[in-house]
Amino acid sequence: MLPQEFHNEEKRLQYTKDYMLNLLQQSEQDLRSSQEHIRTAMANLEYIDSSDSFVNILTNSRFFDMAREQKEALEAVMNKPYFARIHFQRQGESEEFLYIGKTSLFHRETHEPIIVDWRSPVANVYYDGRLGDVTYPVRDEEFTGHLFAKRQYKIEHGKLIDYRDIDLTANDELLQEALAGKADVRLTEIVSTIQKEQNDIIRAHLRQPILVQGAAGSGKTTIALHRISYFLYTMGEHFKPEQLMILAPSRLFIDYIGDVLPELGVERIFQTTYAEYVQAATGIKLKLGNPHAQLEEIIESHTASLPAFHISQIKGSMLYRDMMDRLVKRHEQQLAALFDDVFIEKYRILHGSNLKKLFLLEFAYLPIEKRLKRIKKVIQTEVKRKTKAVLHTLNAKYEEAIGRALDGIRDAEKRRRIVTKYIDERDERIPKITQEAKTTAAAYMKRFEKAKIKPLYRAFLTDRTLLSEIAAEWSWQEIELFLQAHKKESWALEDLAALYYLHARIKGVADRWKMRVVFIDEVQDYSLFQLAALKAGLETDMFTMVGDLAQGIHTYRSLTEWQSVLQLFPRATYTTLQKSYRTTIEIMAVANQILLQMDEELPLVEPVVRHGKEPAFIISEAFDPHMIAEQYADIQSRDHRSIALIAKTTTEAQRFFTALRDIGLPVHLLDEAATIDQSALLVVPSHLAKGLEFDAVILAAFDLPFYPHAIDRKLLYVALTRAMHELVMIGPDRATFLLS
Repeated sequence: MLPQEFHNEEKRLQYTKDYMLNLLQQSEQDLRSSQEHIRTAMANLEYIDSSDSFVNILTNSRFFDMAREQKEALEAVMNKPYFARIHFQRQGESEEFLYIGKTSLFHRETHEPIIVDWRSPVANVYYDGRLGDVTYPVRDEEFTGHLFAKRQYKIEHGKLIDYRDIDLTANDELLQEALAGKADVRLTEIVSTIQKEQNDIIRAHLRQPILVQGAAGSGKTTIALHRISYFLYTMGEHFKPEQLMILAPSRLFIDYIGDVLPELGVERIFQTTYAEYVQAATGIKLKLGNPHAQLEEIIESHTASLPAFHISQIKGSMLYRDMMDRLVKRHEQQLAALFDDVFIEKYRILHGSNLKKLFLLEFAYLPIEKRLKRIKKVIQTEVKRKTKAVLHTLNAKYEEAIGRALDGIRDAEKRRRIVTKYIDERDERIPKITQEAKTTAAAYMKRFEKAKIKPLYRAFLTDRTLLSEIAAEWSWQEIELFLQAHKKESWALEDLAALYYLHARIKGVADRWKMRVVFIDEVQDYSLFQLAALKAGLETDMFTMVGDLAQGIHTYRSLTEWQSVLQLFPRATYTTLQKSYRTTIEIMAVANQILLQMDEELPLVEPVVRHGKEPAFIISEAFDPHMIAEQYADIQSRDHRSIALIAKTTTEAQRFFTALRDIGLPVHLLDEAATIDQSALLVVPSHLAKGLEFDAVILAAFDLPFYPHAIDRKLLYVALTRAMHELVMIGPDRATFLLS
């Protein structure tokens, strides 16, 4: 690194910051000006003639929003405006230095780029290109150019610390430094160290589904979050952030990633869990059982062959989806039988057979109750049209009858009586028909009662006759087992797919909840029916799904392979990521020993070349809080901030937490709804650790060792792969952790 070159880079950084400061001052002036104009317009707003003032308010509100957004964007990146530079020449143009950051910034007068957004097409050259001739796509076109150099910067608090010229990003020193950093900052800094294989997924075809099998620590979550950012940058004119949904495994996880999306310039995107989304979209309120209760039962009983687990598997299968289809079909046929002819008085307006055909065939692409709404409109239209004809015919008929009476009856009294009768009859019938026409459609549609999804599904769960009809392939023993399991009303996570699917097929998902693009993390914990129900209800296949079968701790009710998912999403691309950026070589060597023992034939994880402390094993026959406190203090002495004590079960975690709290150690017990307190020792059950990462992990097991069973192996693998830098195992012997 040459002193003069470093000085030049410092000047460039100062120029960028100065320009941003000027823009910030301008933005603040614009904010004050817009506020003043709004206040003036509000003061001049008069009740009678307010159109000019109202337009003025709207215009200044838009200026205010633009100024505020620019101010917030500049403030967010002021301390680190960019992280890389490329020396690049587009074909047919001059050479230029492009500085790459989290947002774009152009000179207001010359329109020259001061900072290039990492999501822009040309920035792909930095992530994807070697030095030399390169190509990059711009809206389905290929552009070419020459990449002379790539440079990375280390900027902290607005000050240039270092820079390095590189070729491939995969082996550079900046990546090594980022990986050696702390768990609480890595998520927000990943944009500067995205690797080629990660970049390929982030920028993969945005209108196609994508499925990623990613090893622990391969960056699945950060890839999904950056793909959202890239999606909105590229497709923002077609999609609003509110139309994108992240389905996270828990509220704890949503809190964990909470700072990342704003850092990436993404706000207002809908973040929720599957259970919360289904209940919001259907309006069905349920008291769900603890979704981890079954898992805890399996862990403690060492078996997944109990009847309840078999039922969980069934409820996640496509066979169960087929049964819900039959239930919908049965409901549909019951409604179809109610169609008959539509009359006004004695006049037939529509044949019931035609309406039935509309219901079963022509409108079959719609949910059932939306079909009925459409049919009501058809009836209203036909009644309106044919009522005119009926009234015209009646008037003509009465005019003719009155004319015949006047001309053909000589007896004056009789003629008067008959003419009066016709006139009275006409004057009574015509208003009556006119009035009846107004309510004909509504009166006809009253026979079609709106379905109540929860009772309908509950009837399927508990009615032997109905169940025998819908589940025709089941033996009577299977039916009895199913009925027995649902004798007492309780609701499990597995029931949500069926309820959502029935709601979608019968009522339809409201536009407010019909997300157009879905991002699913930990997709291996979903059942195939859950995914199928979402796809059907949202009427889209634009899903980004990331997961790891090796971490599939809910295999008794969720996916165990990817082939069925690819059949459900035939347009999907499938990608694997086997390189881990989280853990050291030494820690991953231990985790790979567990991976080798799994039933699935999964390749070993390749850690990025980063060495660290050898995992420690401490023999202890029972849990000793003082020993844990010593280990915690020792790890803290090496400047690690995020430290977790992982227990196998929730019961153990609660016991560990109480014992540690009683000796005065600052501890924080994580549960589904907790927020992470980095200042304390985090006590975590193994199943809740999934998706999280920590600087160091203490893994403790005593009375309940990890057994050589499928779910225990996966829970252990999850626990081992949470550690970035240090791992300590405490237990009676190595066999407790399935190690020889």
